[in-house]
Formats: sequence, structure tokens, C-alpha cells
Amino acid sequence: MNKFKKWQCQAIAKEMTEVLKNKCYDTHYAEDIEEAKKMILDMIPTGSSVALGGSETLGAMGMIDIFRNGDYKFFDRYQKLPFPEIVEIYRQSLLADFLVTGTNAVTRNGELVNVDSSGNRVAGMIFGPKRVIVVCGANKVVDDLDEAFKRLKKIAPMNALRNGHKTPCAETGRCMDCQIQARMCNSIGIINHGMKFEGRITVIMVAEETGF
Repeated sequence: MNKFKKWQCQAIAKEMTEVLKNKCYDTHYAEDIEEAKKMILDMIPTGSSVALGGSETLGAMGMIDIFRNGDYKFFDRYQKLPFPEIVEIYRQSLLADFLVTGTNAVTRNGELVNVDSSGNRVAGMIFGPKRVIVVCGANKVVDDLDEAFKRLKKIAPMNALRNGHKTPCAETGRCMDCQIQARMCNSIGIINHGMKFEGRITVIMVAEETGF
């Protein structure tokens, strides 16, 4: 990464680490995704049940293979199975010991903002799994909720293409506000703070650009 971009990412990640701590999230600072990966694995005891939210960042970390091949009960949503069977894995994942996920946006006020196609990720972040670990690159930080919603629309076409959704945005590269079953943007979740269940939500702020 360009040294000036890295400097800015470090400044943003350090600032947001303090903001999120003040909003009662269990928050940690990582210099890069390798350090973040080590933190995640240190937090999850072997034998734990683990679910993953769809995330380009976690893919870059190799987390799918780690949990698939390690000593964990992995709710493997990435198998090539009929969609109804994948939905059943989504349902079972809501009772996992750990949900590990990225986030689409985090505001400077400490709100985690996410959009889902099926809703399993936003649902699990809000309630269900005993612990939630969120990996957030400095590029996900936005000023406020208005900017967060703009960011959701900007990244939706890339996520649609990544997941093989045949949507208008996957053709045009911009949100077309489609009203079809394959739509990526069906459920939006906003988590205001980590106060309700103290220590349940961990956020790892990464001092680099990660994911979309």
C-alpha cells in the first residue's frame, strides 16, 4: 500500500478504535489483515461452532479453509448445495458460538451498517450467535448514516457480481433499485452500540483497505 494511504488508514483505524470502545464494543486495532486473522483465531477456542458472514475480507484471509479444515464445528454455507439446504445452514448458524463477519460500513458515531440479500448476516449480527467478531477496514468508515446508505448502494453491484446474482446492477455497475427476487439489498441492519450484551460484539479495526 502507498505509504500515505497507509498513514491515513492508520489514523482512521486508531481514531475509530477509540470511538467504538466508547460505544461499548470490544474493540481492537490491527495493522493488517494478517494481524487481524491472528486475533480472530486467538479469540475462538478450538471445538467452537463457527459461522461466517459473506465477506470479501474474510475470503482474502483464507478463513473459509481455516474453519473448514480446523478443529471447529463450521456451518459451511460455501458448499455447492441446493439453495434450500444453504438456507437451512443459515438458520442453524444463528445458534453458533461465533459469527465472524465483515461490515459494509461503520459511521464515525460507531454505528455498524449492513445490507443483506437473505438477511442471515444482519440477523446474526443483531441476535443469535453468542459472540460476533467484525473485521472492518479503514475504507469502511463513513461520516454518518446518509453516507453509509450511499456506500451500500455503491458496493452492491460488486457483491451481486461476486455472488453470481443476475441483477441489473451486475450489468451496469450501479444500483438500479431493482424489484426482483435476486435483489442483493433486501434487509438493512443498523447496530447503534454494543451496550445491550456487553462484550458480545468485537470489532477489529484494520489499518488498511479491506474488501469492497
